[in-house]
Amino acid sequence: MKKFLLLISVVLSFSFVLVGCSDNDTTEPGSDTTNTETNSDPTLELYEIKWYAIGGPPQDLDLVLDELNPYLKEKINATLDLEFIDWGEYDKKMTTMITAGDKFDIAFTSSWAANYIINAQKGAFLGLNDLMDQYGQDMKAVIDPAFLEGAKIDGELYAVPVNKEVGQQSVYVFNKRLVDKHNMDISTIQSLEDLEPFLKMIKNNEADIEAPIAPFSPYLPFDYILQEKLPFAVNMDGDQAKIVNWYEEPETMETLKTMHKYYNAGYIPADAGTNENATYDYQVENWFVRKEMYQPYAELLWQRSGNYELVVQPMHDPITFNNSVLGSMHAISITSDNPERVMMFMNLLNTDPFVRTTIDKGVEGVHYETLDSGKIRDIGTVRSERYAVPTFALGNHFILPLYEDDPEDKWESFQTFNDSSINAPTLGFVFDTDSVRTEIAAISNVAEQYNKSLMNGAVDPEKYLAEANKKFKDAGIDTVIEEMQKQYDEWRKAQGK
Repeated sequence: MKKFLLLISVVLSFSFVLVGCSDNDTTEPGSDTTNTETNSDPTLELYEIKWYAIGGPPQDLDLVLDELNPYLKEKINATLDLEFIDWGEYDKKMTTMITAGDKFDIAFTSSWAANYIINAQKGAFLGLNDLMDQYGQDMKAVIDPAFLEGAKIDGELYAVPVNKEVGQQSVYVFNKRLVDKHNMDISTIQSLEDLEPFLKMIKNNEADIEAPIAPFSPYLPFDYILQEKLPFAVNMDGDQAKIVNWYEEPETMETLKTMHKYYNAGYIPADAGTNENATYDYQVENWFVRKEMYQPYAELLWQRSGNYELVVQPMHDPITFNNSVLGSMHAISITSDNPERVMMFMNLLNTDPFVRTTIDKGVEGVHYETLDSGKIRDIGTVRSERYAVPTFALGNHFILPLYEDDPEDKWESFQTFNDSSINAPTLGFVFDTDSVRTEIAAISNVAEQYNKSLMNGAVDPEKYLAEANKKFKDAGIDTVIEEMQKQYDEWRKAQGK
């Protein structure tokens, strides 16, 4: 544990440099990081916090909670009931629970799952400004202001952003064993079409890999509004003052025709357009290429899950979208019985290294060990097999320990990455959906019907894009775009654009 404390001191020094908060003292696991008056209040009743997180349920979750909960009880007289909901099921399950008014305390929310803006605007999430000022001062001091400001809706924050990379960069991720085996130069891949000869080589020569592509939605040059599935966006390669239906744009047709060609060639799994439960985890080496959102040295993080090497090729330079600022957050439900205690926990999650590391890495001595260098190492394959959880979706990155193969400049590289990220056209624009909620609900149903099969190449876009766009019309897309364009014009004018 002494080694771990030394490690945390080093990691925190990088963290505060990164977020520009060097006035705060370095924090060690077990130290008091929350409001001292709150912690010393003997009248706090024991409270169990229900947290729904996104990701495959890990085998050792109960063991991890047994390690964490005595500490939480000591700090804020609370315990944590953490439940992971699988990737393909999360959005639908949270929508159902929110609609039904089910009781819970914390939910993962984002621009792409349990949609942050829509749920905040319809009153499912609590406003957090006052709660954070009273019970979350410490995390407010360390979370990058770009996240806190970018996530506000009409001046109010409705979820706590995960402090990580601000920009978003799509990358192709390749199984390095196969790249090396076939002497591939992946640096030549500058477009989706450039993948074709590599996919063909794997399909023809690797009998153990049924389909080379782990299903993904291809990158398109759009700044999406509300969420990626919905048909509202600004074309970053076109008129950035105009809202378009991106399903109608020529780039979409050409890209989806390529995906459909790959599907017909057997490069994409046959059930990619329909299987809601397929996760294509890194632990199973049955793929050649996939798409991920990058952060510095992310390949080291991903390959730990599978215990084999990966290489990446960027699709574009980093871009700060609303969807990247809102890409990973935690909201407090309007149904929470004790939002004050929940905010105390979220403050710990983002400032206390013991809490954050235990949730992310598991139990020291079981899932990982601390080395003489102060860095950590997973114990064999125990963590990847029994406690693999999505780091990006669980809280402040910069108080996590470094792995033995992490470079010393990891957190500094995050700052460089963020500094190099360019702002998307609609960054900061929040669409008020009040007057068109009925239309958006109908449009969402259409998108749900067509998006997955189109984006994964499972259907012919020359037929199904036209069909989808007709249904978008019938659902009222013109009304929504007219209102969205009006608000966007007003926002651009206010921004001096």
